[in-house]
Amino acid sequence: MNKTAKGIAYVSIWVMIWGTIASLVDFALLGADLYENGSIGQASTFATYGLAAIVIAWKLAPKFLNETD
Repeated sequence: MNKTAKGIAYVSIWVMIWGTIASLVDFALLGADLYENGSIGQASTFATYGLAAIVIAWKLAPKFLNETD
């Protein structure tokens, strides 16, 4: 797989991971009435999980995006 396609696939997978995990947590928090749709709490949930996904993806990137493939 060429470098560009590998990078696009890597980012796409992380967007799916972030969206899925943040949505599941959001669903649980909305169900527990901890915040409402469209609130700052909901935005904070997605932003926090987004930042965590960025950090993890950044740290794992060298392992998956190496030049030896």
